[in-house]
Amino acid sequence: MSYSAKVLRVMIASPSDVPEARDAVEKAILGWNDANARAKGVILQPWRWESSAVPVMGAHPQKLINAQGVDDSDIVFALFGGRLGSPTPDAVSGTVEEVDRALELGRQVHLYFSTAPLPYNVDTAQLDALRAFKEDMQDRGLLGEFNNIEQLGHEVWKAIEHDIASLSIDPTPELNAGLGEVDFVVQPHQEREVSGVNSRGAPRYSTNHWLEITNTGDLDAEDVTFEGILEDGYMRLIAPGNPTTIHKGQSRRLPVLYAAGGSDGARLRIRWREHSEQKEREFDVG
Repeated sequence: MSYSAKVLRVMIASPSDVPEARDAVEKAILGWNDANARAKGVILQPWRWESSAVPVMGAHPQKLINAQGVDDSDIVFALFGGRLGSPTPDAVSGTVEEVDRALELGRQVHLYFSTAPLPYNVDTAQLDALRAFKEDMQDRGLLGEFNNIEQLGHEVWKAIEHDIASLSIDPTPELNAGLGEVDFVVQPHQEREVSGVNSRGAPRYSTNHWLEITNTGDLDAEDVTFEGILEDGYMRLIAPGNPTTIHKGQSRRLPVLYAAGGSDGARLRIRWREHSEQKEREFDVG
């Protein structure tokens, strides 16, 4: 069944030396979608420049990545191993420029630094630049670390949950619209039957009244209760003593008694729970 959801773009930024970490973040994002998207009404859309950026001319490549990736993202994950990255006209590296721009735009930004052993041929100049950047960023927020991709995946899930809570996303109304709804149809019925004979042997008749209540929607109605309303007369429902459930497509027969004045003006009030919300509706049944 289809459902509505808010889409958040998640940019994955990093220098070129952590491809496995980039894959791990994307895998964690997609795994979170599988587990939570329907229930929470949120879908996360990973964005990586190598697979998501559109080739176009007219500006420095980093400017185009900023415009296509950073500016339209809601969350940014920046990953570092042993390199800071290649310089751009405006920053010491493309990843640093993306981080700075995301912070300026007020995006949710998460920085993670690998603590795994470095290769023997690590570029020491890049490593020194990375350490200086990390030291600078320590005064601007909380930094994360990871020793392996499994730990990084766990950290990504934790960050996503934090971001969704801090962004105050309330997808319930849109989500409910895609999950179906309850729709009641109420039809009054009556039937005459012989109830005995009089002193002359002629048959006596009585009239049985009942209401047929059908849930024609595509969602079960829970905690259903009934109330009969007849201001100028007497109306008694023979209804369940406790709240009940009327499943989608299911009908219930509800006997009803009226006084001699009849059923003119009678109404039925149905209360039920739908998507954890209390609902109420009245039907004319006279």
